[in-house]
Amino acid sequence: MSPILNRIGTVFIPVSNVERARDWYCDILGLPAGGEILFGHLFIIPMTGTRIVLDSKIYAEEHTFKVPAFHFDTHNIEKAYAFMQSKNVNITTPIEHDHWFNFQDPDGNTLMVCKC
Repeated sequence: MSPILNRIGTVFIPVSNVERARDWYCDILGLPAGGEILFGHLFIIPMTGTRIVLDSKIYAEEHTFKVPAFHFDTHNIEKAYAFMQSKNVNITTPIEHDHWFNFQDPDGNTLMVCKC
């Protein structure tokens, strides 16, 4: 039996300014603003399931996600799309197949919202 578990524990997202990224992600995820920055460059977003760590130490513009490395779930894709529009998020695709859309965070990382 392998000692490696068959699950993803954390996804790291490269960000240029960890405080700004913390506030932006907390806002779009409906989480309380603020929270402790660890070691001057890490913020762990309180998630259900797989964790997300914002990391300004690994940031380099050429290393931002150009395609989604993961997606955020939603039960209502139209409502999620309208919400992101209301937050002036850079949405990079329309809703595709009534199922998903892509957007960018302030550092240019491409992420996805997908109906579950």
